[in-house]
Amino acid sequence: MTEYSFTAAGVTGVRTTFDDGTSGLTVPVDVRWSDMDVYQHINNARMVTLLEEARIPLLFAPDAPTRDLLDGLLLAKLEVEYRGQLRHQDSPLQVTVWTSAVRAADFVVHHEVRPAGAELGAAPAVVATVRLAAFDVAEQRVRRLSGEQRDYLKSFSR
Repeated sequence: MTEYSFTAAGVTGVRTTFDDGTSGLTVPVDVRWSDMDVYQHINNARMVTLLEEARIPLLFAPDAPTRDLLDGLLLAKLEVEYRGQLRHQDSPLQVTVWTSAVRAADFVVHHEVRPAGAELGAAPAVVATVRLAAFDVAEQRVRRLSGEQRDYLKSFSR
């Protein structure tokens, strides 16, 4: 396993390449006090926002070919599985993201969420997947990803 830093959108994540050649990006995501619910754990609706924040460095880095997806990216599907509680004191959350199923117009981003300081191999408290599609806002239709965008997304596949 090899690691190196990856900075985008003011956030420094660690890109890990595993022995089998697959790759993922682990991003620290700060928990805000307002993310907590009455039971003192992160509210499930707020978790979806934290997952979104973890995708920003992967997709919208200044030099990433996917940067123009800022102009149109549609969330087509979202699945979240809560396996354990996370609290404010677990901040910053360590969110590992990677891609799969990169197709002509859409792709899947996987998320594993762990508390601060957890080992990469530790069981995640939250596991999520989102299917995202490139979208042309002016035409109101899904559009194709470029070859460069697909190659970039595939470089984060696991």
